[in-house]
Amino acid sequence: MFQRRQKKSWAEKAKNVLWPQGGWQRYGRYLMLRLNRLKGTPRSIAAGLACGVAVSFTPFVGLHFVLAAVSAWIIRGNILASALGTAAGNPWTFPFIWISVLYTGRKMLGADYTGAAGVDFLHFFEKAMRALMTFDFSLFFADIWPILWPMMVGCVPYYIVAWAVTYYLVKDMLEKIGSARLARMENRASGLQMRE
Repeated sequence: MFQRRQKKSWAEKAKNVLWPQGGWQRYGRYLMLRLNRLKGTPRSIAAGLACGVAVSFTPFVGLHFVLAAVSAWIIRGNILASALGTAAGNPWTFPFIWISVLYTGRKMLGADYTGAAGVDFLHFFEKAMRALMTFDFSLFFADIWPILWPMMVGCVPYYIVAWAVTYYLVKDMLEKIGSARLARMENRASGLQMRE
């Protein structure tokens, strides 16, 4: 009953993922309106979303939802918004995030840049998971730790900047949406009073 007459082809669906039909600005407005419908204040929603975005810069893949929820809970942010914020880390952004974080971590630790782009991150995370599941700490410290430690150090500045930028932008936008909505409601109320 509520389906399209002509179904979208696979190519159209893929194109819509890369470039939304109404454009990125309209999609951003839609996301802000959806966030505004979450329960909570603009501060708590923005803090939760910022926690999710910031956690996406950590190398703890697979734990991003949990880490985002815990960090949002600690600062009294919206936990659902934190889960939504983890979408900042996705298959398109992870390669850039991991290379940047590893490079920054090596620079911060004073190590030479030995080619972060040359690291096979999928193989790295697979070996890390295998080492943790089998409690093979010799493999962990031989192969995983030399890459994981610089990534943990390098994610700190990205975490701070991503959190601050996301928090202040989203909080400002949600407050603007809320004040515009309040003004519309006041205009309607005053219009109804004038009719009476």
